[in-house]
Amino acid sequence: MKQRYKENSHEYYMQRCIELAEKGLGTVAPNPLVGSVIVHNNQIIGEGYHQKFGDWHAEVNAINAVIDKTLFKESTIYVNLEPCAHFGKTPPCASLIASLQFKRVVIGQIDPFAEVAGKGIQILKNAGCEVETGILEKECRELNRRFLVYHEKKRPYIILKWAETLDSYVDKLRTKDTPREPFWITNKLARRLVHKWRTEEMAILVGTNTALKDNPALNVRNWSGKNPVRMVLDRSLRLPADLSLFDKQIPTIVFTEKSVANKSNISYVQLENNKNALTTIIEYAYNNSLQSIIVEGGTQLIGSFMEQDLWDEARVLVGNKLFGRGIEAPRMHYLPIADEWIGDSRLLYYRNRNAK
Repeated sequence: MKQRYKENSHEYYMQRCIELAEKGLGTVAPNPLVGSVIVHNNQIIGEGYHQKFGDWHAEVNAINAVIDKTLFKESTIYVNLEPCAHFGKTPPCASLIASLQFKRVVIGQIDPFAEVAGKGIQILKNAGCEVETGILEKECRELNRRFLVYHEKKRPYIILKWAETLDSYVDKLRTKDTPREPFWITNKLARRLVHKWRTEEMAILVGTNTALKDNPALNVRNWSGKNPVRMVLDRSLRLPADLSLFDKQIPTIVFTEKSVANKSNISYVQLENNKNALTTIIEYAYNNSLQSIIVEGGTQLIGSFMEQDLWDEARVLVGNKLFGRGIEAPRMHYLPIADEWIGDSRLLYYRNRNAK
């Protein structure tokens, strides 16, 4: 439940920044989620958020929303992340704020990105702006956990996701004659939510067995949004070319021990001898600005991430079904931080506090 803060307090306006910033999830990465609010005499006179990668930043959108620009010298601008200090897709926001002579700038957290990292704050102070930092810092870090892991740990943010039955199976036992399609465990509403999740992450990863048995498209069909980059671990290139993964409609990365030339929209990354496959996947994602990965199975691949503590959160859907026997679900050794019902399916959220 969202915390309620005293009206007109710093926390009150910072919470509004966070609410605005959340609207950019799935469209601004690898940039951070940022919202901004401009306040004059305890009244919000402008607000905005970063809407799309390459477009104007939150501070610019908030400034442009203000009708009377003469009020800036008596106003406070709130932003959940330190204003940028470098030229990227757009000019530096810190310099713009300084040039408009805002009276005060209130910031949720300092930007860990090396091109900013305190430089934006220094620009503001040098221009005579009052600067306050650390307002709802914990909540601001939670909002931008993908961005922070990417820049602080030099790897993508990793989400494990699977569905299991009431008796803890992720799949039925299959034979060579079993059709290449999934045995649905959860209801349609839960499956729709999974597609929404896909739009929020930059890449999606499966293993050979999941690709072979379920023939997943790993795209977004039941929600509106951008398809993630598809990734599959196929060490010996066992997967047939007629799988949905290889329809060439979405950029697809295959991690394999073989040396293979790239094809149209399909890239092959060769695994090095004596090098952990997950390390290669993570390094590739980091070097190609893939800030987050949602791992959708199966048990063996997810288990490898869990064993190596290379995951940040897990989302486990428990469907209202029994298989009796089958492929056992991964074993989670944490207590859920939250759980909710989606119709007759249960959703459990976990966090890894020891993530590498």
